[in-house]
Amino acid sequence: MAGTDAIRADAVSKTFTIGKESFQALGEVSLEIPERTFATFIGPSGCGKSTLLRILADVIAPTSGEVSVFGRSAAQAREERDFGFVFQDPVLLPWRSALANVELPMQLNGIDKAERRARALELLDLVGLQGFEKALPAKLSGGMARRVAIARALTLGPRVLFLDEPFNGLDEIRRQNMNAELQRIWLETRTTTVLVTHNVSEAVFLSDRVFVMGRNPGRIMAQLEIDLPRPRTIETMTSPEFVEYDRELTALLRTAYEDAEP
Repeated sequence: MAGTDAIRADAVSKTFTIGKESFQALGEVSLEIPERTFATFIGPSGCGKSTLLRILADVIAPTSGEVSVFGRSAAQAREERDFGFVFQDPVLLPWRSALANVELPMQLNGIDKAERRARALELLDLVGLQGFEKALPAKLSGGMARRVAIARALTLGPRVLFLDEPFNGLDEIRRQNMNAELQRIWLETRTTTVLVTHNVSEAVFLSDRVFVMGRNPGRIMAQLEIDLPRPRTIETMTSPEFVEYDRELTALLRTAYEDAEP
């Protein structure tokens, strides 16, 4: 499944300065994410998961170190529209329908109306929102709004999809359903995907590779390869293999939390 490296980070660090105070959010982080892999960052609050995600996506610059995406700089990859990004908040324009929200990136890039309409309809179908094309965000459930955000992030055919806790705030059953939907979308597109989450079961269910992060400063403490057959189902979560991965990742995460204590 995985081929060449999609993403490489070499000794990436980040220090924020507020007034006269400086705070090192990330130590020197190095990692590799192969193409077509679903990778996840998990760790204690404040360990720099979202900071690292934003550095990989060229949303913010590292203080030191380098990021390469398919052999190019992250900045060049972003300029060439290789990235899609889904935030915690779907950030949909309230006056635009689901269809019009998905069309927006294509509209901003000057894509012909007929072409962008066809592509947006295709993506709404991919995320299971047939029949909701005309719905305004206020009429969509939280899970549906997140699906629109995922569809919008895929409009320009990104080679890498970044997701920063996209299902935060959903109840457990809706979250499990959204995990199953995201896996289905990933299996159809095979887009290299990088997720930030606090949820251990979510990380095991979705991932090929999990990076466990510690803090003070933020760093990669461990990697865990998840070798479970796909497609994974809700029933998979009760299998002995899944339970063992969940137990192992929980133990690694507990070590990260203990290590983070002052």
